[in-house]
Amino acid sequence: MSGSAPVSRSGIFAGDDPFEIVRAWQAEAKETEINDPDAIALATVDADGLPNARMVLLRETEADAFVFYTNYESAKGTELLASGKAAFVMHWKSLRRQIRVRGLVEQENGAGADNYFANRPLQSRIGAWASDQSRPLKSRAELMARVAKAGVTHGPSPKRPPYWGGFRIRPLEIEFWADGDFRLHDRFRWTRSDISSAWDVDRLYP
Repeated sequence: MSGSAPVSRSGIFAGDDPFEIVRAWQAEAKETEINDPDAIALATVDADGLPNARMVLLRETEADAFVFYTNYESAKGTELLASGKAAFVMHWKSLRRQIRVRGLVEQENGAGADNYFANRPLQSRIGAWASDQSRPLKSRAELMARVAKAGVTHGPSPKRPPYWGGFRIRPLEIEFWADGDFRLHDRFRWTRSDISSAWDVDRLYP
């Protein structure tokens, strides 16, 4: 840790590795959150700097990064590839906690993406071939016809499409938030100047 003096943290905020805290909170959420405890609200910006946000599923919390998968040609895919930056928030109503992340983005377009795709349900794999994600669609009937055609074309073991894969977000900032009485919430922000630097931790006003 760098900085003038360490910030006192205990309980759910204790620890010297923010990713360990994230994984601990995720484990709790899997026991209490009814639907999609790994859902994140992912934020990107388009070519004009206009923000975009949508819900996606976080698939892995690595030792120093967060990974999710999508169509590279979708709106979020093209925006992430263009800017190389992203932000997201995980919110768990059951725990009254949230985690905010801002950082740099890189593709996961190798064995990790292949393995994840191979373990998806068959219909989801076929759907990845059938969908021109984020582009106009005339009708659901047209979509289902494309799904049927993709199923015949790619068979029972479809390979990963070349335009489909993962994104890895390496954070420069992680903020942990927990609800407090009278809206006096607890907030701790971890920051670093680059992905190889040590973390600084600040307590923030609610």
